[in-house]
Amino acid sequence: MEQPVPDDVEEEMVLAFAPLHKRAFGTAVGLVLGGCILVVTGVGIVRGDPPTILSQLRYYLPLFDLTWTGAVLGALSGFFAFFCAGWFLAFTRNFALAASIWVLRTRVELAQTRDFLDHI
Repeated sequence: MEQPVPDDVEEEMVLAFAPLHKRAFGTAVGLVLGGCILVVTGVGIVRGDPPTILSQLRYYLPLFDLTWTGAVLGALSGFFAFFCAGWFLAFTRNFALAASIWVLRTRVELAQTRDFLDHI
């Protein structure tokens, strides 16, 4: 006995299970975190006393340095690194969501046809 699903709930479920756009998500993550690297480094340079933790970024971002040129190049390399991370995160989320929907749909179909041979 199925109950009808209201239209507003159905629209919300479609939006909840919609796949993420990998390139857009990667670009957003890259821009935000690359921009954060640029801003934090710029604030440290302007104040004249950059935090010591910023000097450790050169081990993770190959072009980074505590200068304006190094901050811009570090932000660009950070954008690339975080773009890749965001793209992979969106890909993984889309894949996991598609796999779980496939598993649930297969279970429901098997449950509906379980007694198929009993009717023959």
